[in-house]
Amino acid sequence: MTDAPGTEPDPLNAAPPEPLGRLRSQIDEIDRRLVRLLSDRARIVVEIGKTKQTNGTPVYAPHREAEVLARVIANNPGPLSDRTIEAIYRELMSGSFSLEMPLAVGFLGPPGSFSHIASVKHFGSSVQFTDLGTIEGVMEEVTARRCHYGLVPYENSIDGSITDTLDSLGAYEVTIYAEALIEISQTLLANCPPQAIRRIYSKRQIFAQCRHWLSRKYPDAELIPMESSAAAVRRAATEPEAAAVGSTLAGELYGVKPLFENIQDKPNNITRFLIIGRDQAQPTGDDKTTVIFVTADKPGALVDVLTVFRDAGINLSHIDKRPSGRTNWEYTFFIDCDAHVSDPAMAGALDAARVHCVSLKVLGSYPRAKRIL
Repeated sequence: MTDAPGTEPDPLNAAPPEPLGRLRSQIDEIDRRLVRLLSDRARIVVEIGKTKQTNGTPVYAPHREAEVLARVIANNPGPLSDRTIEAIYRELMSGSFSLEMPLAVGFLGPPGSFSHIASVKHFGSSVQFTDLGTIEGVMEEVTARRCHYGLVPYENSIDGSITDTLDSLGAYEVTIYAEALIEISQTLLANCPPQAIRRIYSKRQIFAQCRHWLSRKYPDAELIPMESSAAAVRRAATEPEAAAVGSTLAGELYGVKPLFENIQDKPNNITRFLIIGRDQAQPTGDDKTTVIFVTADKPGALVDVLTVFRDAGINLSHIDKRPSGRTNWEYTFFIDCDAHVSDPAMAGALDAARVHCVSLKVLGSYPRAKRIL
């Protein structure tokens, strides 16, 4: 019998909660079953690894990753959130990689950088991470196949494109294999009192993300650019009157105390990272293609290229430009197309666009990231 409208349940008549010991025993039994099932899954993974080694299939396959994550999230009945389920399965897949073949993933270091955090969130903790000092260093190691994959920042929702990555993408023989969206929280860290800070270290792009906060709180402090936020935190660890803007993880690693958290000017601070490799990702039905091109030296050439994609019904979700480095006032353009290169419309658009270009190169087609990690 239901309660009458407007009445409250009587807490004296509510059923008492189950004893804690009994509930914990149920958890223990479920854990035993889970471990057995995970071991069964792992044994199949080992066999998959043998097959991949025989036919040359890449260990990490973004299209398969997208399929697995979409399926388990669709089957999630709750109460665990989809984000929690995804995190569990990313770590499970990370362990699977190590069973098939140990993967080496390069990132813009040192440890504690946001690229390091993004690498662990995307690949899990069971792969081998290699600390590389620059974005070019990541590109070099992947090009030379000393790292299977690399992870580099591509664009930030506050500050825009990462120019070092744009310049490097056109200079190295790498393929964009996947992407990851990472929520970035900036923290001011120092081992001196807040009022004693005279110098603040960080990446130039991070200063831009925190421009208003820094100008309001520390208008007279010297802002000193560094190659990475983690290197900035490491520098601030031993300098008097110095602070850094970076991650709380970097603070833990290098012994620097967090003073102010979430100091970025906008709350939804998302950085898009690219996973680069030497393989080609298979289509999933929800993909992006990144293209770089230099237009022919004629009036309206850029408009002609963009019109080709518009007429093909292909949405361009990102466009940027950088000096080509070959001729003054010549520019390399970067576009992200919401389609896979294997789509007939996309393939036709690329052929038509080449007529208006001095050069055009597809950097990769890859699954679109659907969730923020």
